[in-house]
Formats: sequence, C-alpha cells, structure tokens
Amino acid sequence: MLDHVSIGVANPSRSKTFYDAILAPLGYSCLSESAGSLGYGGDQVSLWILEVERPVPADMASGLHFCFAAPTRDSVRAFHAAALANGGSDNGKAGLRADYGDSYFAAFAIDPDGYRIEAYCGSGS
Repeated sequence: MLDHVSIGVANPSRSKTFYDAILAPLGYSCLSESAGSLGYGGDQVSLWILEVERPVPADMASGLHFCFAAPTRDSVRAFHAAALANGGSDNGKAGLRADYGDSYFAAFAIDPDGYRIEAYCGSGS
C-alpha cells in the first residue's frame, strides 16, 4: 500500500550513523544521500530521512511507530543491539510476542529523535 515514508530529523548526520547501523543487519542500506536527505531501502528507497526545521515532537502515547521487516531472529537481535549502541534507547528487547502471534519475534527501540521503531521476523529462524 505505501510506497515510502518520510520522517523529519534535527541532525541528519546523527541519523545516518544510527540508521546505517540498525538497518544493515536487516539487509537495508542508504541508497540515496544528498544535503539534508537520506534514502534507505533494499532495492528501492522506502524510508526517507529529511532534515527539517521543526521535527515532529516525540510522543510515546501517539501510537506512531515504524516496523522494519527482518530476515531472521538474529537480525532482530542485531537491530536492537545496534540501536542501543548508536544513540537509541530500549523500548522492548528482542523476543517472542505471543500476544501478537505464535511466531511474532520482534525488538523495539526509540531513535535519537524519539521515533519508535521495531524490527520483526515472522519465521522461526
């Protein structure tokens, strides 16, 4: 349904360090980079990170979050570890979430700008 999502950040350099680290274990990379703009994806850009004057304030009660598809459970674990090592904060360690489904394996973090992010693997590997 969605072709891409764009988020506004205060510091693209900080965001590049963070997103390069957390998306690499999932098989994604920065496919486009220009002044104030980063584009991430696999074969095509699906996530744009843009330097903006007024980023949306972080709001834990908003329900907004972004979930990245992960190829394996180990990549979910690596995503979470990279988030914590690169300026993010914990919002749920890697593990099964039985209330979401029998094989719903995910990890949750908050990026340096306050966006809630998740990596999810639905297979048993």
